[in-house]
Parts: sequence; C-alpha cells; structure tokens
Amino acid sequence: MNNSRKWREYVTALSATLITAAAGTTVGWTSPTLSILYAKDSPIQTSRDQGSWIASIMILCSAASPIPASYLADRIGPKKTLLLAAVPYIIGWILVMLAGNIPTIYASRLISGLGYGIAYTAAPMYLGEIASDEVRGAMATLITVMSKFGILSQYCIGPYVSMLALASFNISIPILFVVTFSTMPESPYYFIKSGQKEEAEQSLKKLRGKSYVREELESMNSLVTENMKENSRWKDLFVVGGNRKGLIILMGIYFTQQFCGSTAIISYAQQIFGAAEGGLGDKENCILFGSVQLLTSAISSQLVDRLGRKPLLLMSSCGVGLANIIIGAYFYMKHAYSEYVVSITFIPIVVIPIFIFSYTIGLATVPFAITSEIFPTNIKSKATCVIQIFVAVMTFAVTKLYQIVADYLGYHVAFWGFGGLSIAGVIFILVMLPETKGQSFAAIQEKIYKSDKVIYEKGEDHMARVKINI
Repeated sequence: MNNSRKWREYVTALSATLITAAAGTTVGWTSPTLSILYAKDSPIQTSRDQGSWIASIMILCSAASPIPASYLADRIGPKKTLLLAAVPYIIGWILVMLAGNIPTIYASRLISGLGYGIAYTAAPMYLGEIASDEVRGAMATLITVMSKFGILSQYCIGPYVSMLALASFNISIPILFVVTFSTMPESPYYFIKSGQKEEAEQSLKKLRGKSYVREELESMNSLVTENMKENSRWKDLFVVGGNRKGLIILMGIYFTQQFCGSTAIISYAQQIFGAAEGGLGDKENCILFGSVQLLTSAISSQLVDRLGRKPLLLMSSCGVGLANIIIGAYFYMKHAYSEYVVSITFIPIVVIPIFIFSYTIGLATVPFAITSEIFPTNIKSKATCVIQIFVAVMTFAVTKLYQIVADYLGYHVAFWGFGGLSIAGVIFILVMLPETKGQSFAAIQEKIYKSDKVIYEKGEDHMARVKINI
C-alpha cells in the first residue's frame, strides 16, 4: 500500500487511543497525588494503607468490565464499545473534583476502573482490525504510546497544581476522545461479521484512502466466513489447542509485563525517587522518567514491524531483569550499609531510566500487537476479555503487594523479586513465542493452530464444526 495513504490509518488509531491516554492519566495520577495526600497539610488525611488502596483499587475494579465489553464489542462493534469507555472516566474525574474524603476517592477510582477494563479490551481488537498487515504492530503499540503520554502529563502537571486543577485537565481527555472518535469508521471486520458488506467496503475505503478495496475486502470476508463457521464458546478457549496455546503465550507475556515491577514503579515513582535520594528532586526525576517512557514507546512503535515482536520482548525482559537486580542491590546497601551509599546515590537515577527504556521498548508495547493478531475472529473478543481480566488481577497484586513488601521487608526484596521473575520471562518468551511480524491474520492463525485438526460431528439438529488438538 502506498505510504502516503497510511496516514488515514494512523489518524484513526491516534483518535482511538486517546482513550488509553485517559487510562494513563488514571495510572499516573497517584504518583503526584499520593505525595499531596500523605503530607501533613493534606486536604484529605491519608494513611499509607489507604494510599495503596487508592493506587490499586482501580485496577482491581477493571477486572469487572472485560466480560460485558467483549459482549458489546461483538454486538455493537468495537468502536461504540470504546466510546462507552469514556463515560466512567468522566464520572470518575467529576468525583475527584468533588472529593472531600477517602470514600469519594475510592468511588472515583472504582468507576474509572470500569473504563480502564473496557478500553484495554476493545482497543486491541479495534486497532488490529482496522490496520493493514504492514503497520498492524505499529498501530497496536500506539495503545502504549498514548498511555505513556497520559502518565507523563501527570508527572509534569500534578506536582505543581491542586487536585482540582489536575482533575479538570484530566477530564478533558475523554471528552476530546468522544468528540474526535465519533467521526471515525467502524471496524470492517465487525461489519462483515454482521452481514453489512456494503458498510464494510465503505469503512475500508475510508481507512485505506482509495476507491478500490475489493481484493482486500474479499480476503477479509473469506477469513471471517471461515472463522465464523465455528460457534464461539467460552470453553473453546481452553479445549481448542490453538486457542489454549494463544492464551498461554499471552498470559506468560503479560505476567512478565506486570511482575517485572512496571506498574509499581509507575504508580509509586515519586515515592521511590524520594527514597532513593540524590540527583534531581523527586518531581523532576518523575518528569525525566515519564519522558523516557513516552520517547521509548514511540521508538518501539517504529521498530515492532521492522525488528519483530520476539527480539524486542527478549531485549526488554533482559534489560528490566538486570535493572531490577541493580536497583535492589542499591536499596540493600542503603538498608544494611548506609555509610557507603553516599558515593553511589546516582545509581537509581541512572538505572531507573534504563529500566523504563528496557520495559517500554518491548514489554509495555509489543503485547498489545500480539493480542490484536493472535486469535481468530470468532474467539477474539472472548480471548481479549480473559486476558484483560488476568492482567487486571496481576496488576492489582503487584500494585498492592509492592507497598506491603517495601514497607515490611525493604525495597531491595521487592526489586530482587521483580528481577528474578523478569529473567524467568526471558526463558518463557524464548521457548514459547512465535514471530508474527508482517504476517496476515490467516498466516498467523496457520502457525498457531497448525496442530489442530478439523473434524465434523453431527449434533441433535445441525452439523457442528469442531476443532480438536492432535
């Protein structure tokens, strides 16, 4: 496809991922805000335990919305489902503006969590289905690029304004998303599944910027027709060999993504830099930290379709594992041999940006590309739903347990644990993950489902097409 026409896809993707920028604001918001809430002159007196719940409860609640989101994506389309995700964010920030006590903040985080779960369920589906094969990986990584933009905005603005002013800025992002994304086309795959072939053709013409799309449309139609011959059931995710393999691959990658410590560092960045001491101030370090995230995610979006998914994930997992071990060693020295730490206070200031670069170049971005392409059309929404619930539970566990481990056992124990799990992730990715760079959905499914054999069984009132693993 002519490069000059791809801008239409990118504009659509940028508009769609404004909702993940909104998600980023809810994640990054805790870093400057908890410092305000913990202060002696806090407008709402907050304990450390309450702070850990403020940081983690949103992610826990996000596990409640992927199932209805996947249902809606199948029934009304991923575009309309994404638009619905804006509603909880808007309500959540209104509650923050009105907050005068901890329960109101809890409520705002719980409601925002519903939007988070919807956004991260529907966004990979939508981007994977609107993108051409050559740029699908880059398009999916925009989920992370925009999320990091949202996080950076909190680091840059949050320490210098009131909670009310920050919430006022944050609410503008989901509103802008609704205004811009309402004009964008629906997924052509959704129209084909719904039997609206004329609408699918019009959608594809808008996305590709050309009047002749019949060949690509027929290819999409053939793939959807083949996929939809099989009735999609929840248990098929676990009994069909290819589906099960896809789930295992993604769960292993997302487990590594979360247990490398990324969410804990993002949520508690200002507190970590304050504990590290040395170098710039904690606020300035957070801005540097967020800038590295945003820049690296943008670089990753350009590399994922050139170098491939697997090399980036391997490099990323190795980098975060090494960085965690070094940061853990620094905090151990600070804990056990504090008199020697004065000369090495620069270590966290140097190593944490290396961690962020390593994490963002692969683990933060590439999993969304793989999520968008690894499952057939008939099972994709259910698979994405299960993965998002899994991620929500893992993220909650890391965010909540990190503060407990850091407070009672020390920062060094937390970071060494993250380091060991990161290295385990390297081995998993090396053994389990196939490369999908530049391949069509059909080619990817052939690779994942190559050990599946199709047989036909006679049901009570119809012939059902069933896959078994051999």
